Amino acid sequence: MAALERAAALVHAVMPPTAQYPWPKLRQRAGCTVWVKHENHTPTGAFKVRGGLVYLDRLRRSEQPPPGVISATRGNHGQSIAFAAARAGVAATIYVPLGNSPDQNSAIAAAGAHLVEYGHDFDEAKHEAFRVAAAQGLHFVPSFHPHLVLGVATYALELLRAAEPLDAVYVGVGMGSGICGLIAVRDLLGLRTEIIGVGAAKAPATVQSFAAGKPVPSTSARTFADGLATREPHPDAIAVLCQGAARMVQVEEEEIAEAMRIYFDDTHQIAEGAGAAPLAGLLKERGRMAGKRVAVILSGGNIERARFHQVLGGATPAAG
Repeated sequence: MAALERAAALVHAVMPPTAQYPWPKLRQRAGCTVWVKHENHTPTGAFKVRGGLVYLDRLRRSEQPPPGVISATRGNHGQSIAFAAARAGVAATIYVPLGNSPDQNSAIAAAGAHLVEYGHDFDEAKHEAFRVAAAQGLHFVPSFHPHLVLGVATYALELLRAAEPLDAVYVGVGMGSGICGLIAVRDLLGLRTEIIGVGAAKAPATVQSFAAGKPVPSTSARTFADGLATREPHPDAIAVLCQGAARMVQVEEEEIAEAMRIYFDDTHQIAEGAGAAPLAGLLKERGRMAGKRVAVILSGGNIERARFHQVLGGATPAAG
C-alpha cells in the first residue's frame, strides 16, 4: 500500500484525481446504480498517463538512465510515454501501425515523441520497435509492466475510496494494466467487489485466454476499439485476470458504438471505443446487475471527430 500511495502522490503532482459520478440517466437505463470513473479527463484523455508517469519516474531515477525510450501503441499508451518522457527530459520514439488514428498520431507527436508508422497492427509495430530498441541501445517500454500497473492502479484507489461500496466494476481489457491495477487495489483494501473484464468479440485473445487459463494468441484484432485490439496477451496479465477477475464479457462492435452514443446522450461525455466497452458490458448484463451498485471505467475519450460523427449518426465504424 505504501508504494501505491507514493505512486498516487507522484501522479497527483501532475494531475488532480479524476471524478467519479453516479449518473441518474444511466441508472434508469441499466436498472442499477452506475458510477462512471472519468479517466477521459486526464492530461492525455486516457488512464494510461498514470502508468507512464510512474514508469518514467522509476527509469529516470535508475543507476543508468537510457539515452532514449521506444515503445509501440495504438494510441493511449504511446501518448502516456510521450507525455511522461517529455516531463522527464528523455527522448521518445513511438511506433504505431499503418493506418493508425490520425488524431492519436498527432497527439503523440505534439507531446514531443518521434512517431514511426510500421506494420499492419499493434503487434507487428511492437515487434519492430523491440528490434530497433536492441539495435540502437534504446529502452523498450512494454505495454504491460509492474510499474505501469502501479501507476494505473491509482485510478482504482481513487474510485474505490470515493464511491459507495461497489458490488461490481466493469473495465475494458487490452494488454491488461487497467484491470490488473483494479484487482490489486480491490485486494489491498479488502473489498469483495467483483471485477469484470470486457473484451471485443473481434479481438478475442484476452477472452479466450481467460477461458483457457493461459495466454491464447489470436490471428486478428480487427476492432475499432483500439485499446482492446491485441493479438498476443501478456502471460502475467492473464495470470492476474484468472486469479482475480469474476468473469470476462465479450461485446460486439455494434454494442460498443451504441454505448458511445449512450454516454453522449446520458452524460454528455465523449468516449472512445475502448472507453465505452465497459458500459456495453454492463448493459449486456443489466438483468444480472439489477438493483446493484456498479461502476464502469470510462478509460479514455480519444476519438477523431470524423469517426465520432459517424458513431453519433448511428453507424458502427470499421476497424482502423
